[in-house]
Amino acid sequence: MKWSICITQFEQYLRLEKSLSGHSVEAYLRDIRKLTDFLDIKGIAVQPEQVTPPILREFLEWVAELGMTPHSQARTLSGIRAFYKFLIMEDMLTADPTETIEAPKLSRKLPDTLHFHEIEQLLAAIDMSTPEGTRNRAMLETLYSSGLRVSELLDLKLSNLYEDMGFLKVAGKGDKERLVPIGRDALKHIQLYREGVRCHLTIKKGHEDYVFLNRRGAKLTRVMVFTIIKDLAAKAGIQKTVSPHTFRHSFATHLIEGGADLRAVQEMLGHESITTTEIYTHLDRDYLKQVIKDYHPRS
Repeated sequence: MKWSICITQFEQYLRLEKSLSGHSVEAYLRDIRKLTDFLDIKGIAVQPEQVTPPILREFLEWVAELGMTPHSQARTLSGIRAFYKFLIMEDMLTADPTETIEAPKLSRKLPDTLHFHEIEQLLAAIDMSTPEGTRNRAMLETLYSSGLRVSELLDLKLSNLYEDMGFLKVAGKGDKERLVPIGRDALKHIQLYREGVRCHLTIKKGHEDYVFLNRRGAKLTRVMVFTIIKDLAAKAGIQKTVSPHTFRHSFATHLIEGGADLRAVQEMLGHESITTTEIYTHLDRDYLKQVIKDYHPRS
């Protein structure tokens, strides 16, 4: 079996059957390319079925010598494991050479969390007298109210706002959709933005349904959201490293600290492990709304 054929089939599997995003597919392919680059550089002429555990151990030693961090090594090994599991699933292989390979041990570092008073401090730093300030307040309220990923915030559509129900429909990793409760404060500021700012924009064709737009009427970028939050944190005098993910992590932490059920929080976050675990599929929408109402400080 040639590498090129196996990699092409693996890519099609990730895109068509797993429905992964372009970024995720490319990350997996990069992991495989690292291995094939190693084989070329070392002059090891083997096809996928001829790769052995000793070759993989030598590969991991090689990338470590190049300065790859343990976290990146583990991520790369994970991609290679997925590749070989695919080959076995397709009956192209009978033995998995990654089975006996141990991933590097990682030290887990939790992202910074903002205390509730710091969230209030940061929101208070927004200049609500400007159109951008009105939009930014609505964005950050939404991030914190619903624990969205930055990609989910950017892709949020007007047609997926169920304001009367108090829910958003978001497309998470792998384009998997879920309903997430949203608090009254966030809904209020979205309404202010829509009625006072967004309605006056000349909206770029194809961007009409996106909730949050720049001044040229186009969908916002990740870099812009990161910059907005970084500048606001500095203005508010917050010394921590603050990013869009900080709001998501704070959302989960504040709910759990307040006594919310961990399973409900994980379902709202859209974690992959929950969607594949049966026990987490029986939480109804009314219960999720009640969790937000009872435990979220800005519900």
